[in-house]
Amino acid sequence: MAVHEIRIDPDLPLRDEPGTGHNRWHPDIPPIVRCEPGDEVILETRDAFDGQMGPEATLKTVEAPDLDVVHPLTGPVHVEGARPGDLLEVEILEVAPDRYGYTVQVPGFGFLRDVFPEPFMVRWELDDGWAVSADLPGVRIPAAPFMGTIGLSPGRESLARTTAREQAALARGGFVLPPSPDGAVPADAVGAAGLRTIPPREQGGNVDIKQLGAGTRLYLPVDAPGALFSAGDAHFAQGDCEACGTAIEMRATLRVRFTVHEGQAAEKGIRGPRFARSDYWVAPAYAAPRRFYATTGMSVSGDGEVSAEDATLAARNALLEMIDHLGERGWSAQQAYAICSVAVDLKVSQLVDVPSFLVSAFLPEDVFTD
Repeated sequence: MAVHEIRIDPDLPLRDEPGTGHNRWHPDIPPIVRCEPGDEVILETRDAFDGQMGPEATLKTVEAPDLDVVHPLTGPVHVEGARPGDLLEVEILEVAPDRYGYTVQVPGFGFLRDVFPEPFMVRWELDDGWAVSADLPGVRIPAAPFMGTIGLSPGRESLARTTAREQAALARGGFVLPPSPDGAVPADAVGAAGLRTIPPREQGGNVDIKQLGAGTRLYLPVDAPGALFSAGDAHFAQGDCEACGTAIEMRATLRVRFTVHEGQAAEKGIRGPRFARSDYWVAPAYAAPRRFYATTGMSVSGDGEVSAEDATLAARNALLEMIDHLGERGWSAQQAYAICSVAVDLKVSQLVDVPSFLVSAFLPEDVFTD
């Protein structure tokens, strides 16, 4: 077994070290390393905003960040023998955190962007398995590090198909970031035509699945020769919803190993990411908190009108109720929104009792030290 490494200069943005990664998905981006199945690959990664939100960042930065450089990914890694139709098993061996993290609320972004139009920032100290911050005194978040963005390049046909469907969504008024040369790495025609890294897609990407920590096996359908694996956007911890648009963002070092399952994606009709593990992904006290407070939301508008089978509205209502609850406990609305993003889990409680879906928001009480 060989070990391959992609090291970065953490003080340089990706544009100043383009040989270490990319911030667009495109099958013509050349691989940085090639490995055999069974090899280990170590990837040092930049944070989601590519260094813009460091310890010296101000609310002016948060108010108007350069979104064209989101997310800088380390890779691609070419896995020998991987072909379209195969299933790539990514064994996540380690996600080693940095010492600094942040949670930001960027105007115009996040699940409740209409409710929270002002910038906000939490700076976290990451040490000894915990995140603490003077911006949220009395809150202590346990480590559960994972890669927010992890996946494979689409093939050329998928690239064209995905570009067309997202352009159609944009034309319908959807919130879509289309291909753009601005800030693209690589800074050429390939980068300009590449898919933005904001959404998850069939080959993975910005999935934000907090269970993808060390010990998890991620299965991705291969769509391009060599699979072309990349990762970045590491999170120290996150609630299941990442409501404000960011978790506890950080730089990290990822260690993975690959297995190629020949033809299995095509044979089994696997069209998107799957994942599995054989042990707890985090200590059971935090995976299923022993003490919690929960709020609920139904698919009913503020004026009492039912929006039949609307899970988005139900989730929104559950989250707003949780923010109100945290406000009753003395937190500002923006502090509460940040706590929800890094610690609160949204769960679908029921989808069958029509016309109203119901979503619950779970707050683990053990994140509070007082």
